[in-house]
Amino acid sequence: MKNSFLKITLIFVSIILLVPKNFAQQKPAEKSPLTWYTNLMEAHEISKKKKKPVFAFFTGSDWCGWCKKLQADVFAKKEFVDWAKKNVILLEVDFPRMKALDPALQQQNNNLQQSFGVMGYPTIWMFNMIKNDSAKTFGIDPVGSLGYPVGALQGAEQIKFLHTADSLLNNYKANKKKGKS
Repeated sequence: MKNSFLKITLIFVSIILLVPKNFAQQKPAEKSPLTWYTNLMEAHEISKKKKKPVFAFFTGSDWCGWCKKLQADVFAKKEFVDWAKKNVILLEVDFPRMKALDPALQQQNNNLQQSFGVMGYPTIWMFNMIKNDSAKTFGIDPVGSLGYPVGALQGAEQIKFLHTADSLLNNYKANKKKGKS
């Protein structure tokens, strides 16, 4: 447990040092009623200010069919839009094949992929970042992970997805109240 926390902390230190805070925010190609951040530090600052966890969407925006399906079947639905605005700060962690990312953004995304052990797409991790001011490092306080809602009835994908996401958030909050992490 300590080794994994140390590894995650070291990776976040490298993210903080390598990613300039002001590289341009990129949004998914389609107009969305939601704000998807691409800069981890920007998402963290808003997360901290609004007291909401980061919802990191690991995707291959220009090649991953299941990612596109998740966006169409879940993220584009009113239920998800309402839920996301109320509960999380959205972060897109993209691994496109047809377009080049800013090198700092690519490094940030690679570090996040490694930190969370993401092996396939789409993957979603919800988490809070905890800053250790004395060491000037960040750690991850994971809420949980989820992916495409496999097995959901056609047209009800967002219901299954949101049920799982709500369960993760509620369990996290309950454990925090009990003093666990």
